[in-house]
This record gives sequence, structure tokens and C-alpha cells, in this order.
Amino acid sequence: MSAGASPKDNLRAGLWLMADMGLNIWAISIVKALGADYPAWQVVFLRALAGLALILPWLVRRRQVLARIDRLGLHLFRVALSAVALTGGFYAVANLPLAFYMTMNFTRPVVLVALSALILREAVPGARWLAAGLGLVGAFIAANPSNVPWTPALLAALAAVLAGTGAIIVTRQLKGTPPVVMMLFYTGGLALITAMPALSDWHAVSAAHWPFLLAVGVFSQAAQFCFLRAHWLGDAGFLGPLGYASLILSGLVGYVFFAEVPSLNTVAGAAIIVAATAFLTYRTAKVRNHAASGG
Repeated sequence: MSAGASPKDNLRAGLWLMADMGLNIWAISIVKALGADYPAWQVVFLRALAGLALILPWLVRRRQVLARIDRLGLHLFRVALSAVALTGGFYAVANLPLAFYMTMNFTRPVVLVALSALILREAVPGARWLAAGLGLVGAFIAANPSNVPWTPALLAALAAVLAGTGAIIVTRQLKGTPPVVMMLFYTGGLALITAMPALSDWHAVSAAHWPFLLAVGVFSQAAQFCFLRAHWLGDAGFLGPLGYASLILSGLVGYVFFAEVPSLNTVAGAAIIVAATAFLTYRTAKVRNHAASGG
């Protein structure tokens, strides 16, 4: 565990991350339902515009903070990685089963744990390595990737995983930056990067779809705030394995709204993931109780 985060900080960070996952799943569900009708760039552009409108009052109130922006290169690098991750992810989720798309994202925590140790020099205890490894095994069992053909959607999902993990690492490097600055660069940068490809291949949006597409921006922007709070408070090595819990949430959403019945592989993989997450939670609680008792 790094010196900057206590067990209490990590537990609070975990709650913020759970809120982030819930909001993101609702946004992803809308993209899955409607995304095949629109280019991924367009959906990302609309998401960015809606998010920018949502945080505009906050930006006005905190405008004095914007005058002290530093590490501009890291901000721009994070935005570029996020644009690739979000566009690839939106394209993939619209063209792949929801459960499989989400399990693809479960490769992120293992990469994140490794990079946290190698790049950020965070101390990652063996229990977290074990939880991440077990979660990855469960994710592959649930996904059963050997039955999924290599399509552009699958390649987009892989690109989203790599770029998204890179964006998380850059976010950790920007720790200490005010959330309003992080959200401005993320949302405004996404709008600028995706504006040209979206407008050049614009598909007319039906009146019935507008509220849902704009809701993607609202949910995603709120999730971004939760994500930033989580990584402000906790260690990346701790937060990574917690992401496996979204398999359960996405499975429920896929079953209820998209009639996707989980296979035996999904059930078996989910059981392993739940066990890994429970083990991680137990270890964290044990450390917290030990610290509180002065041991």
C-alpha cells in the first residue's frame, strides 16, 4: 500500500468506484440499445457535449482554479487515450454481447495492478495480486473467447482496453489535480477530438432517441466524477480488482433488458470473480481492523 492512502481511504475509494461502475453500465446499456444506428464518433461527441453542459456551472464557479493548470502534456495524453478508449468501447458494445464486452474490460485490472507496481511504484501486496489473477481467470471462463470471431468490434474492444488502462495510469500521474480541471480536459477534449469525424459522418437523430443519447453524457459525466474521486482516495492496485463486480451488474442488465441468458461459462466465471472480490474485501477489512486496534 502506498504511503498516501490508508485502509480507510481505500474503502471509501471502493464505494466511489462502485458508483462509477453503476452509472457507466446504464450509459453502456443505452449505447448498446441505440449505438448500432449511429457512428461511434457521433455518440462520443454527443456524450461530450452533454457532459460539458452538465459541468459548465461548476466550471464557472471554480474558474480561478483553471488559471493554474500545469502538466499540460499529461492532460492531453490522457484525453487522447480516453478518446480511443471511449470510441472503441462504444463501437464494441453496440456490436458485441454485453456480457462479453464487459468481460473484455476485466483484463484491465491485471494490467493496472502490474503497471501500478512497475510505473507508479505502488506496493501491491500478494493478496491483491492473487485477487487480480483469480478475477482474470474468472473473466476468461465467463467470456469463453475461443467462441468469439475476430471482428472489427472485437479489435475495437481490445483497443479500448489498452487505451483505457493507459488513461488510468496517466490519471494516477495527475493525482492532486483538482477534479474540475480533470473533467474539463476530459470532456472538452473529447468534444474537440471527435467533432470533425462526427460532423463529417453525421446521422440524423430521431426525436425519440435524443433524450437517451443525451442521458449517456449525463450518466458518463457523473461516473467520471466518481472515478476521479475513487482514484484520488485509493491505490490503483486496490481499485483494479474491484472492477470485477461490474460483471454481475452487466449480467443482470443483459438478462433483463437484452434477453441475454448467461451461459454456464458466465456463471462459473462470475462465481470465481465474486470469490476474488470477497477475498480482497476481507483482506482490506482485516488490515483496517488491525490498524484501528493499534496492532
